[in-house]
Amino acid sequence: MDMKPVIHLKSISDINQFIQGVVKHPLVAVVDFSKVDEKMEEGTRLSCDFYSIMFKNYCVNQMKYGRQVYDFQEGNLICIAPRQVITLDTEVEKRDDKLGWGLFFHPDLIRGTSLAGKMKDYHFFSYETTEALHLSEKEKMILFDCVQKIEQELQENIDSHSQTLLVSNIELLLNYCSRYYGRQFITRKNANADVVGKTEQLLQDYFRSGALKEHGLPTVKYLAEQVHLSPNYLSDLLKKETGKTAQDHIHYQLIEEAKTVLLQSGASVSEVAYELGFEYTQYFSKLFKQKTGMTPSAYRNLN
Repeated sequence: MDMKPVIHLKSISDINQFIQGVVKHPLVAVVDFSKVDEKMEEGTRLSCDFYSIMFKNYCVNQMKYGRQVYDFQEGNLICIAPRQVITLDTEVEKRDDKLGWGLFFHPDLIRGTSLAGKMKDYHFFSYETTEALHLSEKEKMILFDCVQKIEQELQENIDSHSQTLLVSNIELLLNYCSRYYGRQFITRKNANADVVGKTEQLLQDYFRSGALKEHGLPTVKYLAEQVHLSPNYLSDLLKKETGKTAQDHIHYQLIEEAKTVLLQSGASVSEVAYELGFEYTQYFSKLFKQKTGMTPSAYRNLN
């Protein structure tokens, strides 16, 4: 079957193509999915210029994001950043008790505010949809309360306080999402431990295989692909479990390998740097000193 072209939604009002008559503000919208009919056909591919946060208690269109397929299962929240493409693979489940909400806001709403500078810290907008946040009943109510406050503000006439109140309530919701993702990392500790072990083994195998000289340093993206996670999710998971990001783990294994090479071979520091995949010796020496407190030559001489 031919893949459908991507439907690109530039403005918040473009949501009305699929959900009639719910968008009133040019930069932000709250949708009550229990009161609208979603008119997206199977195979619809969407990309938006705005942020999307959605919660539903029913299995909706099966969503494909990147290479991953995700069933919008009961009680899950997903967050999608601008310009990400999602594919809807099945039709919406029909049920009488469906509940759900969507919050959509354009970057222009927060431009020039303190929240704009913080958006990069909300890594969950770059997670795969398979890494959705599964909410407890209490968490659902707290987020719903935030969304209701935003909806109530949208009912008011726009004045000099409107943007401040909308943005502050959106930031509150995002901060709760950060807290709940932190909780989810903890409650999935056993599964996370497996990921940590696999990541460490991947790095050890990579350095021992000689891939370093041929391909250079492994990237966070490479590690994430091997354990079937998004780069940001993997890095956040490792940070929660070990106190170190994915990049920190890469550097740790690199320095351990460098120590071995420095002590077991008579190669110059420049040759060691090249063997470890560095194009410039200075970068290797700087990283080595940053991680060990001494230069490669000093380490070699000390040992």
